[in-house]
Amino acid sequence: MAFDWKEVFTVGMVLFAVIDIVGTIPIIVDLRNKIGHIHSERASLVSGLIMITFLFVGEEMLKFIGVDVKSFAVAGSIVLFFLSLEMILGISIYKDDEPKTASIVPIAFPLIAGAGTMTTLLSLRSEYQSINIVVAILINIIIVYGVLKLSGKIEQMLGQTGLGVIRKVFGVILLAIAVKLFAANVKGLFV
Repeated sequence: MAFDWKEVFTVGMVLFAVIDIVGTIPIIVDLRNKIGHIHSERASLVSGLIMITFLFVGEEMLKFIGVDVKSFAVAGSIVLFFLSLEMILGISIYKDDEPKTASIVPIAFPLIAGAGTMTTLLSLRSEYQSINIVVAILINIIIVYGVLKLSGKIEQMLGQTGLGVIRKVFGVILLAIAVKLFAANVKGLFV
């Protein structure tokens, strides 16, 4: 187990791109407007715990319940697909019966620690040391916490028009990620 800043940086950048906390700002702002308050600390801690736990026991957990990584990735791509449709079309598909849980669902899971992130963690584990991945996760969680905490100020700075543009652009990017994740894994289900 060798600690390496270069690996931490590489893994951190990959996770930052997959988590895409900047792209989820419009969703976070929408949820905050609907619910009233988002617990940044709780969402950050839970998403960090989900990622670290999944890093070490994810593949075994999926095998135990009879789900392979490809099936998990396809399911995650479908969730991302619907989230992206909400962003692009301005519709509301997600409905929460208990609004007070919005810090955990959908923010901690599936927005931050979703299927794309978890699938990425399993891929990274085969190439990088676990200690470096954990440090990269922690750095990303600090960034996530900052964005969640400052989402109100970011909304004021960008305004409704700016948020609308970012929402549509990142919606298309998220849709492309969902399609790529789906295409890369769906073939493996029929082999």
